[in-house]
Amino acid sequence: MQNRFVLGIVSLCLGVLIFSLQDPLVKAVSSSYPVTEVMAIRAIVALPILIILVQADVGIKALWSKRAGMLTLRAFVQFSSYTLYYLAIAALPLADAVALYFMAPLFIMAMAGPYLGERISGRTLATVLLGLVGVIVMLRPDAGLFDWAALLSLGSAFLYAFSQVMARRIGGTESATVMAFYQNGAYIVGAVVVAILIHLAGITNAAHPSLEFLVRPWVWPVVPDLLKMAACGFVASAGMILLSQAYRLAPANRVATFEYTGIIWTPLWGFLFFAEVPRETTVLGAVLIIGAGLLALHNERRTEKRRRAWTEAEDSAKQTDKLHEAYQVRCANAPQSDIHAHATSRAVYDPLTCSRPT
Repeated sequence: MQNRFVLGIVSLCLGVLIFSLQDPLVKAVSSSYPVTEVMAIRAIVALPILIILVQADVGIKALWSKRAGMLTLRAFVQFSSYTLYYLAIAALPLADAVALYFMAPLFIMAMAGPYLGERISGRTLATVLLGLVGVIVMLRPDAGLFDWAALLSLGSAFLYAFSQVMARRIGGTESATVMAFYQNGAYIVGAVVVAILIHLAGITNAAHPSLEFLVRPWVWPVVPDLLKMAACGFVASAGMILLSQAYRLAPANRVATFEYTGIIWTPLWGFLFFAEVPRETTVLGAVLIIGAGLLALHNERRTEKRRRAWTEAEDSAKQTDKLHEAYQVRCANAPQSDIHAHATSRAVYDPLTCSRPT
């Protein structure tokens, strides 16, 4: 069990690092191409990779799962989550977008109770509220600097959290590669359907960068941009598998906090590739959000230790009761002379055999 937990943490940290590489790639093409085209090309590139991985892992027949409905639902929740996130990074600095997105682990902890039956303490709920304070600091609703694209990142975090608790629910029977394949399929279908609907609506431009990234018509990409989109496919296939694997292997409300390792990478890419320097409110809000997540993890560990100690005490009490019952049964069947001799003798008496040692 401990090995599964450690492996889950490692999978999550690697998945977050790999997935973070998509952020600068997508932001780099967000001013020239629509998000649906980027997602479709990314998913098409990832498709053969995932087919090979599924075959090597569990076999292609595993794709015809009895839980295909749940897998499909989770896949489209993931599609919605990442669409919102990509729209957000078209308008926001990467550090802002990812810091708001880091409400996801707190959302996961809050959902794990009602959805998975995992016990959530009052202290954990308090840390969720602390994280929301961090969100308010970052949004700066009274500073005249509010950008509604921040709500896209926050909505993305909520949907991502829901998809990962779904992964925990179905992970006992479905492999990470199968879940990743369904997710990738949802990206292809979802991107094409959304693009068709926007085309039929006749919308081709918008004033806000996020909306422009959504409604811009498809165009044939130049080679450098095509390579960036294709690279997202390789990154996505590895990231999807690692993240799905992480939530299959470990309890959602414990492993989720390690999503915060992404705060190292995405702002770094923003600084290196776009010369973005995080604002003071971004740093303060991120500290509150991440601090809340780490505090929640600490609280959950303390709660689990107490729960484990209580379980061990109950097991010990049950063992004592069994020994007592065995003593009563054997004494009831023992000769009365042995019991009388025990009562009058100073010799050592064996309570499990109701007799003196010979």
